[in-house]
Amino acid sequence: MALSAAAVMVGGIGVVGGVSATSAGAADASTGVADIGWAAQSGGTSGGSTADAAHVYTVSTKAQLMTAIAGIDPTTGKKNKNAPKIIKWVGTIDMTEGKPYTDHDDQASRGEIKLNPNTTIIGVGSNAYLPNGWFKISKVDNVIIRNIKVTNPCDLEPKWDSGDGAGNYNSEFDGTTVDGGTHVWLDHMWYTDAPYTDDQEPLGNKDKNGVAKRVQCHDGSVDIKNGADYVTVSNTILEKHDKNDLVGASDSRTSDDGHLTVSFIADLVRDIAERAPRVRFGQVHSADNYFVGSRTDVAYPHLYSIGTGLKSKIISTNNVFEITGATAGKCVDVVRNPNTDNPEGAFVDTGSTVNGAAMTGCTAPTSVGWSLPSGYAYPKLATSQVKTYVLANAGTGKI
Repeated sequence: MALSAAAVMVGGIGVVGGVSATSAGAADASTGVADIGWAAQSGGTSGGSTADAAHVYTVSTKAQLMTAIAGIDPTTGKKNKNAPKIIKWVGTIDMTEGKPYTDHDDQASRGEIKLNPNTTIIGVGSNAYLPNGWFKISKVDNVIIRNIKVTNPCDLEPKWDSGDGAGNYNSEFDGTTVDGGTHVWLDHMWYTDAPYTDDQEPLGNKDKNGVAKRVQCHDGSVDIKNGADYVTVSNTILEKHDKNDLVGASDSRTSDDGHLTVSFIADLVRDIAERAPRVRFGQVHSADNYFVGSRTDVAYPHLYSIGTGLKSKIISTNNVFEITGATAGKCVDVVRNPNTDNPEGAFVDTGSTVNGAAMTGCTAPTSVGWSLPSGYAYPKLATSQVKTYVLANAGTGKI
């Protein structure tokens, strides 16, 4: 079933949260380097912090953005995609440029922002915004994206898959995909399906049980796969979405074992149904995050938060779960194996709470086989401090 172009046309927003852009704040952080989580390990993530004057750009249109990503020197016209580059993003950049996508292929062709190595993209002020597009970090090293709000893309042509469980719709396009990328820092971002949430979709095909399934045009918010390493998602809002964060795309990709070193730190995970994250193989650290949702939410009823998939190796530290309908302290209400056909991966927790009680009764094995590296940095908040800290710091306009 094809969706109308109007269903995904959400551009034209110049102000987020009623706060207008200024030249202060985020622009001053444009030379920042990763100082948190896995992205700061193994030589660190510096993005374009060492850019020369010719490769520092201020962009407010799609054309300017693409020129900057290509590393074109505005004086000489020469292109150097590998040169360190700083891209200061001002206001709304709508990848449709006012011409709605006509179909899936047109969307795929025009909506993707494929990044080159040694790049920093940073929103200026409080209203840097990407509707109708997504970031792709594919097999490149050393990328930083900070301080941008992203409306997760809505695939115009979701595909019905009768073999997905009893039958489900599958879509393409994530808010950000890290596909084999290394040294990546996503910081003070904001990913959401709003204003077009899943409950606004029509009912479509019936599954094998005769249940009409709602068409779902959204895929992931942040998906990290295919041997990606040294990735941190920090101080970020992840909200109003179903299948949120995937670390490891396939049970059959055994080469991911020993890779997928990923951190989720001090993020606000709000009204997310599942996959926050769902992990296969990866050495994932989830720390100081605040999860809030409800099992009866109309659009995104909570199923689980952290998915302990095949050979996952997850260290959880001082996370706070406030999930209406979950049992206080009950680990399996927020942490579980999303595919019981495979053995549950490993998971070890220190200090987390569920609805105000210490989290207990996890079913996953606790032998993760790794520990936080020497010098590994994160806020190390007391559990009692997490909610206040995250609400004050996560999202755009707070650098």
